[in-house]
Amino acid sequence: MPLGNLTSQFFANVFLNELDYFIKYELNIKYYVRYVDDFIILHSSKKQLQKWKVQISKFLQAELKIELHPQKSKLIPLSRGIDFVGFRNFCYYRLVRKRNVRKMKFKINQFEKGCHNYKEMTAIFQGFNAHAKWANTYKIRKDIASQIYKIKHKTLKTS
Repeated sequence: MPLGNLTSQFFANVFLNELDYFIKYELNIKYYVRYVDDFIILHSSKKQLQKWKVQISKFLQAELKIELHPQKSKLIPLSRGIDFVGFRNFCYYRLVRKRNVRKMKFKINQFEKGCHNYKEMTAIFQGFNAHAKWANTYKIRKDIASQIYKIKHKTLKTS
């Protein structure tokens, strides 16, 4: 089954449903969020998080025959931001990943060189905007829209 396929997302949710119940009802963890196979747990005590990580790891190995990714399962202070579902999440705000902004700027450069027409560029921007609007990105989205508009009108003048 290809990664990213809708059925793989569905089966990940079904398969990891047992993990949800374990975390919520066995460990009584209050701040737990899971999206497909990524999850975060928030707590003010590092010791408590370490304890839960060991318990979750044992549960996953014993019950579901899977393991936590050794490099990706780590304790991070919320002040550093948590990379989750396409954003850098902080305590009181959310930022879009820098690589997503770089990709959008690359597409703008391609548009300026004529690799995309205005209709294609509008569709690309609408996809970016739909994702980015969930973060604190008003200025970035406004700047990108302005760049696209300027390139479109610059192209019209030279045509």
